[in-house]
Amino acid sequence: MANAMRKLSLVQVDVFTDRAFTGNALAVVLDGSGLTTEQMQAIARETNLSETTFILPGDADAERESGVRVRIFTVQEELPFAGHPTLGTAFVLRGSSGADEVRLALKVGTVPVRFSQPPSSALAFGEMMQKDPEFGMIHDRAAVASATGLSVSDFDDSAPIQTVSTGVPFTVTPLRSLQTLQGFRLDLNRAAEYLERSGAKFLYFVSRETVDPKARLHARLFFYNGEDPATGSAAGCCAAWMVAHGVAASDEQVMIEQGLEMHRPSCIFVRATKRGPTGDNQVVNVRVGGNCVEVLRGEIIFAL
Repeated sequence: MANAMRKLSLVQVDVFTDRAFTGNALAVVLDGSGLTTEQMQAIARETNLSETTFILPGDADAERESGVRVRIFTVQEELPFAGHPTLGTAFVLRGSSGADEVRLALKVGTVPVRFSQPPSSALAFGEMMQKDPEFGMIHDRAAVASATGLSVSDFDDSAPIQTVSTGVPFTVTPLRSLQTLQGFRLDLNRAAEYLERSGAKFLYFVSRETVDPKARLHARLFFYNGEDPATGSAAGCCAAWMVAHGVAASDEQVMIEQGLEMHRPSCIFVRATKRGPTGDNQVVNVRVGGNCVEVLRGEIIFAL
């Protein structure tokens, strides 16, 4: 007897961009109900994108209370939170409804995404509110230099190398030179040993020298034997870091450029609030936003 087949509707969007084929691509499975964790992971490997998300529709009252349940997978693992999948999935859930807010129930809790429609743009702008940041260790530059193959003089000493988490811990690593950052290749195995000891998930490299003069930082993130075109979760951590260390003012919205080396330019808009004059723990209201465009619709077909 032939195996039963299942079809899943899928939408692919480009996030943190207003143009197709740029930004960070995301596959969104519109109804992942009944899929096992193993099946979700297999589908994420099949799409072979930075992340794939699975919408799990549920009880309407529960969705009003906590948001629509969503699970996020990379090609290797499930994540409790990630920025571009959260923003992109919220855009898909919003559709053409024009809703002012979409709430997602993720493993880190409920994440609201608020939408606005600038009069100068045909595209809506979405902005997610991330968890309040947790500031971790400040790293020794010589130790990070040894782990990355950089020299101590490559680092920008006007702000610390520091681990910050708004759901996933990233080590924000400032470099002096755009040229150094653009030409850099990270030994992932070597870096992973250091990250495992230090408690961070990834290194987020940034430079105050940028390609676009409107950008505040140029950023790169290497992971899973490749590079990420736009990392919204890291950008949220970076927003908190910027405000804590005077790289951006409290509530100032600034742009981080990422993905240019991959020919996937991305524009990530971030801001955060600093309540008091000093102290990392005074940074709250981390917001990360951008545009999103739909590029593909299709079906996944597989045997049960």
